[in-house]
Amino acid sequence: MTPLLALTLMLVLAAGSAGAAQQIDREREEPQGYRFQILTGDDSAVTHRITEDLYKRLVPTFAAFRTELAQKRRMLYVAIGPTALRDALSRRCDCVVISAYTSSQVWRTLTARLPKQRRMAMTAIYAEPAPNDQMRLAELLYGRPVRVGVLLGPDTAFLRPVLHEATEIQMYAPGEDLNHTLNSMTRAETLLALPDSDIYNAENVRNILLSTYRRKQGVIGFSADMVKVGALATTYSEIEEINAQVAELAADFVRTGELDPPQFPRYFRTIINEGVASSLDVRVTDSARNFARRAPAQQ
Repeated sequence: MTPLLALTLMLVLAAGSAGAAQQIDREREEPQGYRFQILTGDDSAVTHRITEDLYKRLVPTFAAFRTELAQKRRMLYVAIGPTALRDALSRRCDCVVISAYTSSQVWRTLTARLPKQRRMAMTAIYAEPAPNDQMRLAELLYGRPVRVGVLLGPDTAFLRPVLHEATEIQMYAPGEDLNHTLNSMTRAETLLALPDSDIYNAENVRNILLSTYRRKQGVIGFSADMVKVGALATTYSEIEEINAQVAELAADFVRTGELDPPQFPRYFRTIINEGVASSLDVRVTDSARNFARRAPAQQ
């Protein structure tokens, strides 16, 4: 072997070794797959039910990654409720966050000031029903298109674009006369309630329900509990339905590397206060009672 050929061979081997070393370093630095952790804010029975069901749904998606590479995987946090979401946001990490069981108002308040890159690694399934599903329920209850009134505050004004053009929107600022604002909705046949702590708080809910009831306006609530205390009806999602959607979001992310944007519940069912409906002269049909979008059966 000539000296020139030997030198050339040494350079090639050295370059190959350097390239292999760089590849090994990259493999050590880059995440190898994904792992998940469910964050909770309390130790209640409901939270235990959520986490146990959710864990069973998430395991198949993440089980494909080898156990010995666990520390190299990118973390995906599922935050159950606002307290857990705050916990997830406080962690300094290259992680992904899926928020569930938190309203759109609280989600926006907690994430609005985060850097754009951080927000791009986060998404949510809001706690409240989708406005479009709620307005469709109103049509089914009344048997025709109805004029729907909506109260928006400073923290829920961002929802205006997702509201149907058939809505009558009234803005409300804390400290204003709520009854005056309600009375100004002269054309609305029903009120669509959205979770806004400045409007639908413990002090105001009873007053709102009584005021609308006297004017023969039904309230489409944002939870089953609200219907039980006097709202006309609502769509709502059970734990298993929210969890199914969380699992779908996580599986899509693991498969594509991209997060879907924050969204309202995809799967739901309906609850109607039949006594309130009768008092409002609303004839409830089976199409309204059975209005639902069921989650696929768990594999």
